[in-house]
Amino acid sequence: MAATSAVHFTVNSSETKRPIFFTSPFRQIPTKRFNLSCRSTKSPPKSPPDLAEPNSKNNKKKNDNNNNKNPSLSLSEQLQPLTSTTLSNPPKDQSQLLSKPKSIWVNPAKPKRSVLSLQRQKRSLYSYNPQVRDLRQFAHKLNDCDASQSAFLAALEEIPHPPTRENALLILNSLKPWQKTHMFFNWVKAQNSFPMDTIFYNVTMKSLRFGRQFQLIEELAEEMVSNEIELDNITYSTIITCAKRSKLFDKAVEWFERMYKTGLMPDEVTYSAILDVYAKLGKVEEVLSLYERGRASGWKPDPIAFSVLGKMFGEAGDYDGIRYVLQEMAALGVQPNLVVYNTLLEAMGKAGKPGLARSLFEEMVGSGLKPNEKTLTALVKIYGKARWARDALELWERMRLNEWPMDFILYNTLLNMCADLGLEEEAKKLFEDMKQSEHCRPDSWSYTAMLNIFGSGGNVDEAMGLFEEMSELGIELNVMGCTCLIQCLGKARRFGDMVRVFGVAVERGVKPDDRLCGCLLSVVSLCEKTEDEDKVLSCLQQANPKLVTLVKVLQDKKLGFETIKDEFRDVISGTSVESRRPFCNCLIDICRNKNNHERAHELLYLGTLYGLYPGLHNKTSREWCLDVRSLSIGAAHTALEEWMGTLYKIVQREEALPELFSAQTGTGTHKFSQGLAHSFASHVEKLAAPFRKSEEKAGRFVATREDLVSWVQSQAPSTAITA
Repeated sequence: MAATSAVHFTVNSSETKRPIFFTSPFRQIPTKRFNLSCRSTKSPPKSPPDLAEPNSKNNKKKNDNNNNKNPSLSLSEQLQPLTSTTLSNPPKDQSQLLSKPKSIWVNPAKPKRSVLSLQRQKRSLYSYNPQVRDLRQFAHKLNDCDASQSAFLAALEEIPHPPTRENALLILNSLKPWQKTHMFFNWVKAQNSFPMDTIFYNVTMKSLRFGRQFQLIEELAEEMVSNEIELDNITYSTIITCAKRSKLFDKAVEWFERMYKTGLMPDEVTYSAILDVYAKLGKVEEVLSLYERGRASGWKPDPIAFSVLGKMFGEAGDYDGIRYVLQEMAALGVQPNLVVYNTLLEAMGKAGKPGLARSLFEEMVGSGLKPNEKTLTALVKIYGKARWARDALELWERMRLNEWPMDFILYNTLLNMCADLGLEEEAKKLFEDMKQSEHCRPDSWSYTAMLNIFGSGGNVDEAMGLFEEMSELGIELNVMGCTCLIQCLGKARRFGDMVRVFGVAVERGVKPDDRLCGCLLSVVSLCEKTEDEDKVLSCLQQANPKLVTLVKVLQDKKLGFETIKDEFRDVISGTSVESRRPFCNCLIDICRNKNNHERAHELLYLGTLYGLYPGLHNKTSREWCLDVRSLSIGAAHTALEEWMGTLYKIVQREEALPELFSAQTGTGTHKFSQGLAHSFASHVEKLAAPFRKSEEKAGRFVATREDLVSWVQSQAPSTAITA
């Protein structure tokens, strides 16, 4: 590799071509100059200096002085100073410089789009300005003055220096409240001291963006268009990001399309913002199209853009899309930061990939990144949803050993996971750790999780002890904690304590919701004595009077089906969607406990009519299935009786039947599950139905077509099950 430099040195010679031994030592010898040129790929060759004529007196004197000053220096010594200034080392990245750049197809029919540099407005080269200090102090006074327009305009009269372009821009940049920035901008325009250009609009728009004042920003943008003031990349980026923050996604898309039509290419911030907008609108195809378009134009996505893509694919549960994001990051050499890892972990959880989430977490830790509270919370949720108790507990031990950060949300997530998995002893240890912690003392939600654990396990005394502890420490009992405690006391048949807890909760400001009402309704189904039922109904009367009316209507056998239907519709229409099916289940249980089976069948019919049991019956050409996994025990018994009666009639009419019949009850993976499968099996045996437990899958009962036909033929008409 050749390096270049221009090197000048002198050689003594005579004016005429004659042997050197004829030269007189006393005669002044003229000089000639030669140029040596060395070339380097890193810096261009320097042009030689403007040499004077050989006979110039000044050059003669200079050369003579140099020769007299260092008469004995060798050529290498004379060249030594030049190596530090003109000769350069070979560049390290020469291979990259010499390599052929990646080709990008360009449409010759369209003009090349302008790509703005990061420096959109040129900064003025100021010398020291003694007015800067005065103007900053004046801007500080404007920030502290009253926010009213009259007070602000009065303060502007005390401006220490005339509002030139530089002075006005300095003050505008120093104002913090967006209201004052907007008022000062309008005041400067009214002064008409100088023409307003793009930078003034951009500074004002950025201040308005902090206040999410998109309407004002859009008005300024339209004003720029009407006044023929150029909208640059910063202008469009500010408009689009403000629309995104204001959740005006359609406006963000509109201005992005306007930007693209002008020929401006979006920068990294704008690309990431508009990708997020399209993702929030659920426009996956548009996101991918925009991403590919940006990549073709030379844009290199940053971690924020990949975080947006990962979140979008995670919301859709698209594992292939998540894998695409990882592959793109690896191909571009983009190292994921903590935000990207957290987003991808949450996406893995929504896509139902706990194993890949665990691998991604280990990759993150191996890269040297330290997980934060959000990382660990996302991973705990994934393990809890997948019921990976061992992995979750191992993660907890790693948190303690590595002293990873933990906050209330992470602790409470761990407690809720223990409640879901029935890990009572582990939850107790974790709860004690919280009590010993200086920064994460148990809060209301921590106690709620423990009440849920004790309530599910039937530990009434420990649950009540926790309730008393909350009262002593002044910790608020929320509606969820109240629901867990009432359910626990109801199962234990401690109706007196249940009424007391409900009264205390209402006094402390707990407002009963549909879940609490459903819990009280389930306790009514457990009551065997009338006096106990009255106690529970008195609490339910305070929470939901219409529900109490419906319970009493169901017990009146004189009322017809239409009356029941109207009352049921009135209650269900005023109930949240997630609580409607539990209400119907509890009402069926109440009717069955009172041996009112006819009302139970009517309620099951109404629940099916109003869409509360959408997956109860599933039919294929080979198999008919009854799925009772979302039903209570009483509702499951009613559904089985209803189904058997229907099948009896179908066989009697000699209609076509599938080869196989099955009933799904679920396995009850929770440690404290009520055992629907066991109760269902008992009821099957009681009805002498032709179903048997499946040997291949737990919680499944099967019967063949021949079994069903034989059962129907063995039943006498008087004992046949009818709807």
